[in-house]
Amino acid sequence: MTSTRVIVGPPDPETGRKVQIGDRVVGHAFAVRDVAAFMQEAGLHDWDELDVVRSELIEWRGGGPEHW
Repeated sequence: MTSTRVIVGPPDPETGRKVQIGDRVVGHAFAVRDVAAFMQEAGLHDWDELDVVRSELIEWRGGGPEHW
């Protein structure tokens, strides 16, 4: 999992940001904590919001982790 690409799509006020891990869409996030939860579900159990913000594994499209 640690080498799998994670893509967080552009912000959408109605549907949030689509989160894709590898080739699978795992859900829509409305905050960094949601992305952290998806990462935990994918097997990175000790990840928190700071890990998400700092990770080079995550590609943020349409704005970084501060844009929702």
